[in-house]
Amino acid sequence: MSTDFDIRFAIDPVSAGTMNTEELREHFLIEELFTLGGVNWTYTHYDRMAVGGAMPGKAPLALEPIKPTGTANFLDRRELIAANIGAAGTITVDGTDYAVGSRDMLHIGMGAKDVRFGGEGAKYYLLSAPAHASHPTKLIKQSDAKRLDLGSQETANERSIFQFVNADSVKTCQLVVGLTSFAPGSVWNTMPAHVHDRRMEAYLYFDLKPDAFVVHLMGEPEETRHLIVRNEQAVISPPWSIHSGAGTGAYTFIWAMAGDNVDYTDVDKVGMDELR
Repeated sequence: MSTDFDIRFAIDPVSAGTMNTEELREHFLIEELFTLGGVNWTYTHYDRMAVGGAMPGKAPLALEPIKPTGTANFLDRRELIAANIGAAGTITVDGTDYAVGSRDMLHIGMGAKDVRFGGEGAKYYLLSAPAHASHPTKLIKQSDAKRLDLGSQETANERSIFQFVNADSVKTCQLVVGLTSFAPGSVWNTMPAHVHDRRMEAYLYFDLKPDAFVVHLMGEPEETRHLIVRNEQAVISPPWSIHSGAGTGAYTFIWAMAGDNVDYTDVDKVGMDELR
């Protein structure tokens, strides 16, 4: 197996406003998350969030430390959520096995030493942030998540939000994670848009057909930019940026936040007339 990582430094909104398409993609788009038999990480300087992917083959993959964390074990000072977007698999945490089905998530608290991702065909989307306390490892199934139905057919954004991790459910230090799926014919997500200066966010888009993509809107509300995002690619969203998009077809996305608090509703709304 192999564990690889890259580092993304924080970009201010003025600098982002001067970037061309290639530069925006270099700083904000994660194009290669999943490699068979490997673990890939992108370590960001936005709230020190690490975004990764683990795709085991016949043998399980170990969660190995990476240089940016500066610790002997990856979770010595961090927590982690693994969201399975592939076939059913098993995650072993310090000798205890957890059966993680498709679209299930596992929260692993700070201090876990030996973590292994197993199951041929499983794809684990990994999200990690610094932690200040150790909370118990917990499996969260999609059926256990808090569901919110929002939007309408008329505005092409009829969707169901599944809050897997929030202040009222699983205890975490920083991470807030959920999944959004769409009703037939709806393609717009998170519109009207918002920002949250107290937290960064990451979006993973998946379940897209090979010839489909999402136009992801980012940037300050009065000076937006866009990224073309393909299947199983992720976007890093700074606290100052909107994060919204529309697909050329059906898709699903996982959103994850880290920062000052775990209050899902702590956002600064952007009026439709403010977008430029």
